[in-house]
Amino acid sequence: MTAMIGHHAQAIVISRLAPTRAASNSIRTLAARVINAQQDEIALMQQWLRDRQQPVPDPGDTTAAMDHAGHQMSGHTMGAAHEMMPGMLSPAEIERLEQAEGVEFDRIFLSSMLKHHRGAVTMVEELFSSYGAAQDESVFRLATDINVDQITEIDRMEQLLVTLLTEGSLP
Repeated sequence: MTAMIGHHAQAIVISRLAPTRAASNSIRTLAARVINAQQDEIALMQQWLRDRQQPVPDPGDTTAAMDHAGHQMSGHTMGAAHEMMPGMLSPAEIERLEQAEGVEFDRIFLSSMLKHHRGAVTMVEELFSSYGAAQDESVFRLATDINVDQITEIDRMEQLLVTLLTEGSLP
């Protein structure tokens, strides 16, 4: 839960760039959907942690949330949380996105968010492949919902990226 809160927090940070940088209404709409869905899921994960008297990361403090999440990931030995969790963007990748505007932003946003969402799917797959994991009904339900939502958005983003690359812009 802690790792996914940090992961979701980064998706929100990335998506909040779209209203002022995206050329396409499709990208702004997608970003708004990402923000809404991931904020709702963060609230569920925070409540799950509170109910178990576990530390609850603040997704508003994305550095601390991602660092804390990184320290919670088992089986990984790299230093920074963004390198530890699948799909996390590096500071350089985020900076590149922050500096982009218009159609260039749309392309980088889609590529970045595809990487990010695929990472979330990998995290869910790792959870489900871990012995004894996701036996809690609420964890299983949340992980399944995250998986379905991410795969649906991946399909949507792949279609948008193909359109952008073939037509040069999006609606």
